[in-house]
Amino acid sequence: MLDNQLKEKTSTITEEKAEFWKIDSSSTAKNCKNYIREIVDTLNLQPNPAKPVIALSIGDPTVYGNLKPSKETTQAIIDTVERGTCNGYAPCVGYEDSRKAVAEYLSHDGSNFTSKDIILCSGCSSSLEICITALCDAKKNHNLLMPRPGFSIYRTLAEVIGVKVKYYDLIPEKNWEIDLEQLESQIDQNTAVIVLNNPSNPCGSVYNEKHLKNVLDIAYTHRIPVIADEIYEQIVFSGNKFASTASLNSRVPILICGGLAKRFLVPGWRLGWIAIHDELGAFETEIRKALVSLSQRIIGSNTLIQGALPAILRNTPQSFHDDLITTLEKNSNLAFSFLRTVKGLVPYMPQGTMYMMIEIILENFPFNDVSEFVIKLMEEESVFCLPGSCFQTPGFMRIVLTVPEDLLTEACSRISEFCSRYYTVPN
Repeated sequence: MLDNQLKEKTSTITEEKAEFWKIDSSSTAKNCKNYIREIVDTLNLQPNPAKPVIALSIGDPTVYGNLKPSKETTQAIIDTVERGTCNGYAPCVGYEDSRKAVAEYLSHDGSNFTSKDIILCSGCSSSLEICITALCDAKKNHNLLMPRPGFSIYRTLAEVIGVKVKYYDLIPEKNWEIDLEQLESQIDQNTAVIVLNNPSNPCGSVYNEKHLKNVLDIAYTHRIPVIADEIYEQIVFSGNKFASTASLNSRVPILICGGLAKRFLVPGWRLGWIAIHDELGAFETEIRKALVSLSQRIIGSNTLIQGALPAILRNTPQSFHDDLITTLEKNSNLAFSFLRTVKGLVPYMPQGTMYMMIEIILENFPFNDVSEFVIKLMEEESVFCLPGSCFQTPGFMRIVLTVPEDLLTEACSRISEFCSRYYTVPN
């Protein structure tokens, strides 16, 4: 009897929901897309059960456990927890001492910051979100210019607030330098900001001062501010030098986004920052206030990490950073030397960061596109690479260089075997 009453009640409730409840999601939610996940989730990847998966797809250097933070970084967190002074709310822009430490850390090569120029955020993605939201307005029909290939988070963060995205092209044969003429052709009266990613994900390029100045000259001519994503700052290989946009005396107002994630190997700690570089005071009236207002939405970033930040930045030895670069450069040389001999592939040697782009000469393979190549590679060899479509660049795939050396060697060997099976010379 009770079971029948429960079934009748459940049926009535279901009918009532269907009849009276129609809850639509917001336009913000509908506009929010993670383009990498959207592409990867539709690939229907099924690894070969006879071979363990080697993931060359994830930009998280901690996945395999071979790259760990320094003992100084870890100890700084332990000390902060034991002090017990960072368990409450911090100012929305971050603790003063922590902001001062970031300002000191970023003040080099002629650039100078104070704590007033720094806002602490919940990871670099949060920094980017605040900057894009502060500068771009859908009601003004704004557009944002981003690189192609480029990390898709810029597009996600712009489109979620209704801002159009336009692209400027990078040239693979010139170490992925920006096509300056094409960049300038993309600028119009509604361009609100240029996003500049140096060193680059996914390309691994590191721009020299001259090239950066040429880009900033275009920004100055058209009076367009720049968001400089410098999360990979200082991760550069032999023969290259990192130049922050803040060191170039460009007179362009720049919001520099960075954080601990990559160089200190703690992406999950979610500590990013915005550094305001504004030689002429263009951000003084509106944008500084907007950045503070937007930072108030989450009432500040993780206070334990903030409390440890001064010790992390000041005490981590240069040898730790040097060892990381040595490992990444060794892996990049390994992968490049191996894959450049594989027929049908054209790897592009990175100058820094944790990634390598590889061109797939599709006319030599029986696949319609790189996504099909990637799916088949996973099915047969259990090696997972990201297709270039994740970065708005069909015809390429990206691999990460943070995996242990033996796994990277094994992955390259499997890729080589896969390509040998399918490579053909077109008629």
